[in-house]
Amino acid sequence: MSLKPLEAGFIPLVDAAPLILAREIGFAEEEGLDLRLRAAPSWSTLRDMLAIGAIDAAHMLSAMPVAMALGLGGISERIDVLSVLSVNGNVVGVSSALAERMRVAGHRFDFADADSAGRALIEAAGDRPRIGVPFPFSMHADLLFHWLGALGLPAPQALQVVTVPPQLMAEAIAAGEIDAFCVGSPWGSIAVENGVGELLLPGSAIRAFAPEKVLAVRHGWAEAEPGLTRSLMRAAWRTGRWLSEGGNQVTAAEILSRREYLDLSPEIIERSLSGQQVISPRGEVRSVPNFLVFFRGAATYPWRSQAAMIAHSMAARAGLDRANAIEAARSIFRTDLYRQNLRDLGAEMPGASDKIEGALTRPTPVASESGRLILEPDSFFDGYIFDPSTQD
Repeated sequence: MSLKPLEAGFIPLVDAAPLILAREIGFAEEEGLDLRLRAAPSWSTLRDMLAIGAIDAAHMLSAMPVAMALGLGGISERIDVLSVLSVNGNVVGVSSALAERMRVAGHRFDFADADSAGRALIEAAGDRPRIGVPFPFSMHADLLFHWLGALGLPAPQALQVVTVPPQLMAEAIAAGEIDAFCVGSPWGSIAVENGVGELLLPGSAIRAFAPEKVLAVRHGWAEAEPGLTRSLMRAAWRTGRWLSEGGNQVTAAEILSRREYLDLSPEIIERSLSGQQVISPRGEVRSVPNFLVFFRGAATYPWRSQAAMIAHSMAARAGLDRANAIEAARSIFRTDLYRQNLRDLGAEMPGASDKIEGALTRPTPVASESGRLILEPDSFFDGYIFDPSTQD
């Protein structure tokens, strides 16, 4: 079979696994693709590579295509979201010095209680703490702003938000350039391994089921290359299913650890895949359900309500018209292509393209074509709910 070349970009993170393993396990080849992967040094570089056509597709922050649709960040190319690649996977960490102050003040570092952790952080960090995030338009930033804002700290105004590429986050905290961070795995673990920081919370303690990375392409490319679009979506979806199956974590970690991908020990990578997080240099371990999800609960479905919610929060911070922002964002989450290209593989097809975000506190059966879809809890720590039907 003649394979069709397709170039995709990624950032060295565990949640790039659906693209990396699509190539390495063979799903891309089975779908007729010669999938060529290019690592990028930063999110802005990856965004620009995709926008100018240097690559065909990308492992991308869920908020980045939304920001581009809203005209934020200086790049206005329409980028479509074909599917969600991963849910959750972020950690909030603090410097060793800040962790010590929090412990002295009585914080238990249970790695679960977002309310008490946030209040302890605010109390110990002082005025305008410096917090590193990988990109201004990201789920990392959205989680931080929602979390600290809900606890009474005006965000982002009361923070010094510093953009740091994920793989440099541990170096930034070691150099004293930031006091805390929110970053995707495994780079928070590197701060622990290097003895320069401790992990305070998983992102899932703030929002239980947050869309983190997406499979993104230029709108014009998707329109011009429907066959390649279909093959890419199918390869990524099949890989996500493989990642969810028991017994594959060790193999996945070994592949991801290679020099051309994450260039880290498989043991550190496996922590992210298993949810067994080492939170301090003392070796304290916390087990986190749904720490990083690639498939379960229709995780890959690009809910348009997720796009609407991201746009709503961005528009509020940027002073944009919220209704227009929501409309622009909803159009780029391509539930139509998801249904068209993945239905025959057995992908769960929800009965709607929108849902009320944050409403589920337990696994919940919902309407679907199969009649078997159960969504995972997606609640916020403070009970916040976003209903797209009530936004104007």
